[in-house]
Parts: sequence; C-alpha cells; structure tokens
Amino acid sequence: MTQAVALDPTMPPVRGKLTAHAPLAPLVWFKAGGAADWLFEPRDVDDLTGFLAALDPAVPVMALGLGSNLIVRDGGVPGVVVRLGKAFAKVERLDETSLRCGGGASGILVSSTARDAGIGGLEFLRSIPGTVGGFVRMNGGAYGREVKDILVECDVVLRDGTLKTLPLDALGFTYRHSTLPEGAVVVSATFRGHPEAPDVVQAEMDRISAAREASQPLRSKTGGSTFKNPEGAKAWDLVDRAGCRGLTLGGAQVSEKHTNFLINTGEATSADIEALGEEVRRRVKGQSGVTLEWEIQRVGREGDA
Repeated sequence: MTQAVALDPTMPPVRGKLTAHAPLAPLVWFKAGGAADWLFEPRDVDDLTGFLAALDPAVPVMALGLGSNLIVRDGGVPGVVVRLGKAFAKVERLDETSLRCGGGASGILVSSTARDAGIGGLEFLRSIPGTVGGFVRMNGGAYGREVKDILVECDVVLRDGTLKTLPLDALGFTYRHSTLPEGAVVVSATFRGHPEAPDVVQAEMDRISAAREASQPLRSKTGGSTFKNPEGAKAWDLVDRAGCRGLTLGGAQVSEKHTNFLINTGEATSADIEALGEEVRRRVKGQSGVTLEWEIQRVGREGDA
C-alpha cells in the first residue's frame, strides 16, 4: 500500500494527488473560471475518508464531476475540490437488472454497460453529460426519466469522513435536487432497470443521441441546460419569447440552436456567462412574469480574488 504523504502542513496526508492553486477552467465545459485552493484526487475510498476526517472542519469541500453543469466563478473556489478519478469509474453488474456504479463513472459508460448486460431503463443516462456522483446529487434527468426512477441506494462520504449507505428515500429527491448535505461526496450508486434485449437498448440510446445532436449545441463550450423548467412551461420557450435567442454579453451568448444553453464563444469570463444568465432571467420575468431558477450550479468567489 502506498504511504500517505503530507504535502502541506495545513493539509492531511494523502495517497492520491493533492494540488494547490489548481486551475479549474480546463476541467469544466465552459472552459472559464478560477482555480481551486486545493484539488484532491483520492486514490480510493479509504484515502478520501481519511483525508476528510482529518481535514479542519472549517475548510469547505466541493465535489467536481465532469464540470458540465457548473460555472466556476473567476475568483476561484475556496477550500478543497474533490475529483474522483479512474478508481471511482468502475461499473459492474450485480444481477439481471442492477448495476453498481462508481461515483466517477460517466453516464455514457453506465448506459453502455447496461446495454451489454441486457438491462433497459438506463438509456437516458447516455444524454446526461456528467458522472454518477453529479447526477445523483442533482437528480439528473432527461427524456422523461430521472435518477430517482432507477436509484436503489448510494454510498456517500460525508464531510466528516463518515462513509454511509443511503437508500433512495433518504435523498429527498425533487426536480433537479437532493437533500445530500454540503461537502458530501457520492462514491458509488446502485441503479436498477429491467431485462431488455441489447439491440433494443442500443436503438433507444441512438434515438436519444440523435435527438440531442439535432437540438443542442454539443460542440460548443457550454454548461448544458441553464434554467430549470418552471411548472407547466419550458425554459427554452420562455427565453425565446423574451427575445433572448443569440443575445450576447462579453464573450458569452445565448445559443441560437437551443435557447436554454449559454455558450462561451471564445474568451468569455465566468462573470460574462453568469451576468448573461441574469439578464435572461430579468427579460423573461419582464415578458412573462416567470422567475427562472438556475439549473447550472454557480460556485466560488467573484472577481480575481
């Protein structure tokens, strides 16, 4: 076993990788934003639990997946950002209808593994550009399905280093929301589908993939769906009716292809992107009376602090 090493007197020893002042822009889809005070990539679950148990409780902790649904503000993120690597990206079949998935596994890997195992019902994960940890925390969903429809339980490392197994009903899932506590890191989840022929699963995955390709700006620097759909309405339609299609601010733009997507057209700052989102919210409120809620997570310090 690799011995844990302390790289800084203020930080507990680790066996994984701990980096000070780590740039986060390369790790998020918008390719904008500041650095993490510390970026921790744990070797395994024991490395993570030991680190969090020994870390000063006053230091904030945030988990980072693929960075697809995130604005990292330009002043960077205080405390420790935890990123789960390959050791947390395994997906294994438990039985005829269930998969156990590491918190760092992508939606594409999970849905492909389900297909190969003859498990249906998980195809929608193909369209969620994130990791298991991220879409469990957010109750990610698409094409009429949500994580709450397939989750059996998940293993979570709490901020104090405690490893807990939480069943579905302990997560308080609502639309794009869970009651997972601040600083908790989802390290694995068990999903259940139903028996299905692999070619049928593949056909549904192909349908979803084609629909995304046709309607979303997948080749742009974006953050996925920007705003939650209000009750009885579609966010993109409200944005469009407020005249925001193609609207720009600095280097940020409302997508011409799908108006619930914001785009970094080149050198946008996170401040540009967030300010554009707020301007869209203001215009939608004025046009329709609806206050759009952010779906994209906005984290960190403003400015160049």
